[in-house]
Amino acid sequence: MRNYNFNPGPAALPLEVLEEAQRQFIAYGGGGMSIMEMSHRSPAVERMVEETGQLFKKLLGLPDAYRVLFMGGGASMQFGLIPMNFLKEGQTAHYILSGSFSDKAYSEARAVGNAVEAASGKDSKWRVLPDTASLLLGSNAAYVHMTTNNTIEGSQFKHIPDTNGVPLIGDMTSDIMSRKLDFSKFAMFYAGAQKNIGPAGVTVAAVHENLLADCSERIPTIMKYSTYADNDSLYNTPPVHSLYMTKLVLEWTERQGGIAAMEQSSKEKAAPLYGVIDASDGFYQGIIGQPYRSNMNVTWRMRDEALEKQLIAAAEERGIVGLAGHRSVGGLRASIYNAVPLEACEALADLMIEFQRVRG
Repeated sequence: MRNYNFNPGPAALPLEVLEEAQRQFIAYGGGGMSIMEMSHRSPAVERMVEETGQLFKKLLGLPDAYRVLFMGGGASMQFGLIPMNFLKEGQTAHYILSGSFSDKAYSEARAVGNAVEAASGKDSKWRVLPDTASLLLGSNAAYVHMTTNNTIEGSQFKHIPDTNGVPLIGDMTSDIMSRKLDFSKFAMFYAGAQKNIGPAGVTVAAVHENLLADCSERIPTIMKYSTYADNDSLYNTPPVHSLYMTKLVLEWTERQGGIAAMEQSSKEKAAPLYGVIDASDGFYQGIIGQPYRSNMNVTWRMRDEALEKQLIAAAEERGIVGLAGHRSVGGLRASIYNAVPLEACEALADLMIEFQRVRG
């Protein structure tokens, strides 16, 4: 029996995806070898990469003006690459600070050039998202960066701000493929695959051609987004097997009904968990203010750390794993990405109710 996997990333993968990868593991597509052994210059791999990019654009409804790039290094590498490519001398990058990872992205930008806070929720200890209704952006603004969902804290922007023509760049690592958005508001968005679109090792970046044309020429070739675009993500050897797994997950997403179905499923899965928290009379304490709660990462605390550890242990006895909060903040967290089934959330909610009845 497989565990109910609430890990934040690497996260749950659909069982049928794992089974299909298992069937193809030794000999991919009748090619006589594993896809992990194939040259990234081979027609089979080139075709696989192209089809993966096309399916990504199809699922999100992206127009032709966006190029889909497959990269390595995770979102953390994007934190540095973005200002290296798009923050030029005399310009200022504006960062919306809403959680730990947006703060890290801001720190990396400051190491490259001039970056400022456009809005911040840091004073609330990230419990409240900053107001983005009226961002003050100067005429020298290079871009605005935001993190759409905060994995560690458990908050999510429900509306995408208007940046008045300044390119908007979004880190969507932990809510990509989980809801419909107006992607025309973004000049670029990116995501580590290991939450909703595949295993660790792949990072997807979608860049509008207008922004792509503005890449710096004064940085190493491997660090330019234009290099990945000009070489169809095959400038150097990519993580071929992880890309193949990403393709399988995207195909699974399409079979489930696409993004609209994923969005509805996310709401249905989050509801029983937040319901238990809100009905517990403080036994479970939600960390994030209700208007800002994420449908991907449900976070809460209990009256002391010892009780939290007891709940984690009780869950693991039932095959419910991955509930420990991030090491930087503690507490508890259930990451309910697309591949986590509703029954897992219902099982966790039932456990939480029973645990409160016995220990409350």
